[in-house]
Formats: sequence, C-alpha cells, structure tokens
Amino acid sequence: MRVIRCTEPGVMEEIEQATPKDLAVNEVLIAVKRIGICGTDIHAFGGNQPFFTYPRILGHELSGVVEAVGVNVDQTKKGDTVTIIPYMNCGTCLACKSGKTNCCTSMKVLGVHIDGGMASYIKVPASHVIVVNDLTLDDAAIIEPLSIGAHAVRRAEIVQDDTVLIIGAGPIGLGAARFAKLQGATTIIMDISEERLKFCKNWADCDFAIQPDDHTIETLLHINGGYLPSVVMDATGNKQSMTQAFNYAGNGGKLVYVGLVKDTITFSDPDFHAKELTLLGSRNATKEDFEYVINSITKGLVKSSYVTNKIHFDELISYFKEGDFSTNKTMAIIEG
Repeated sequence: MRVIRCTEPGVMEEIEQATPKDLAVNEVLIAVKRIGICGTDIHAFGGNQPFFTYPRILGHELSGVVEAVGVNVDQTKKGDTVTIIPYMNCGTCLACKSGKTNCCTSMKVLGVHIDGGMASYIKVPASHVIVVNDLTLDDAAIIEPLSIGAHAVRRAEIVQDDTVLIIGAGPIGLGAARFAKLQGATTIIMDISEERLKFCKNWADCDFAIQPDDHTIETLLHINGGYLPSVVMDATGNKQSMTQAFNYAGNGGKLVYVGLVKDTITFSDPDFHAKELTLLGSRNATKEDFEYVINSITKGLVKSSYVTNKIHFDELISYFKEGDFSTNKTMAIIEG
C-alpha cells in the first residue's frame, strides 16, 4: 500500500508498505478515503510538535470505508463509512476509569506517538471506530477537529449567559466558536487575519469579530456592557497570545488553553488571584464529544464549508514543501 511519512523535520517521502492482513479479534481494517491536515501535522513537519519522534506517518483526521473486521467485531461491517477516534488510550489508568480517556496517562495519538493515516489502509481497534453511514466522507473526516472544539466548550461548562472570547480563528477556534454559540453564549472571535475573521464570523455565527491591538481590553469592555468575557478560549498555540489571554478574562472567569505550544507559559499570580480565575487545559476529545459533533452535523447545525481546500493524495508531499497553510482546512482525498 502507499504510505507518506515524515522522516525528519522538513522531509516527507512516499514509500510502499505491505497492506495489514492479520487482524486481531477486536480490530478493524479501514481503507482511508479522507485525511484532514491540521496544525499538529504542520508542526510535526516543521519540527515544533511536542510528544513527537521521527520517522512518523502523519494523519489523524480520518474517514474511510471498512475493508475487514476481526472475528469479535459486531458494531461495524465491511462497506461501512466510518470515522476514527485517533486517541489510543489504555482503559485502565485513573483518567480512563473516570471517563477522561482524552488525557490517558499512556496516551498514544495516531500520527503523533504512533503511525497515523496518511496511507491506503489503517488498522485500529474497533472501540475507536464510529459508523457514520448517514454522513459524507468529507463530513466524517472533520468530526475529529470539530470534537476538539466541542470538548473545550464542554470543559468550560459554557452556558447561555456567558460571553466567550475565542482567540484564533483557525480550524480548532472555529469549532470552539460554533459550539459555544450553540450553547447560547455571546461569542467574540479574535484573530490577526481579517480574512479568517470574516470566514469565522459567518461560519460559526459569531456575534463579534475583532483584531487584537493596543486597545483590545477597551474594545472587549465596550462590546460586552463594561465587562470582560466570562470565558476566554485560546486556540492559537502561540506563546505570546496564550500569555496575553490572562488579561482578557473577567473576574471570576475561566481561561481555557485549547492550543498547545512547545514552551513555558508564565503569568502574574497577584492578577490571577485577584480575578480568582479558573485555568483549564483542554486536550483531545472523548467519544461523547464525537457523538455530539456527529449529531450536530446530522441536524444541519454545522456548515459544510469548513473544508476550504481539497488536494489529492499525490499532492500531499508538495503541499507540505510549499508551506502555504493559510487556508482554513485542507483535506487530502484518496480515490478508489
């Protein structure tokens, strides 16, 4: 089968590997049809991804068609359209036992800790396969990145009376903004890119869209009745932005780090305590989040225009080499 892997920072190559044949009793073999490209893949290619070793087959935003199943698998069958939960958890640690499978102490994410789905086929446990026959392959492949935003909204326990500032109008920020809006919150999207702001405001139905400047705090106070947002979600993965985000949360509010940076974040403890802020990390997503996103897509609550660039599998290597990642979401398509 065809495989594309990142051998070292800045280097991608295509190789041939044997198609997996021997399935364990609880495994599923999937013919990969769609591969979403995300910040994790881009950072891995650039050498800036934590928890990462080379060489690695990237790709964890996946959809495909079931090719074969193990003898004990009964929840899916050959020919089903499926999406994959790419977070391989142990199931036995305290986090897993408490339902927090997204932050398992032995977490292995496809395309990060273990090889992912930039390949003709991938073999995964049946427990991490969700049948989505009512969705298109395109929609099935965006469930994972949208679930990250949905999980962050659930982590923050956003309610109708909240005013939520989402920093970063990229793919993850889009999901966070949309699902915060679906909770009834007033949503403010902030990004340095006017083009991304325009897209996000329309796609996520945000109430306000602003660019950061020297008067950001004054702007937030003005549009929110004299108060700072009750929830701030940073989806940038940028150290400066993540540090600055402390200043935007209102007293008694919450700051949620959805983005990840390979660095150390510092903050003023007196200001943190004066506001009695709640600081939250939001990592990955759970099956519950996937099911919520699937339900939202099925009900028409998520617009299909999330994917803004489609390429063929043959174009993946040149796409990474050219380095133009400005579009919201690129998806690679494997035909046949």
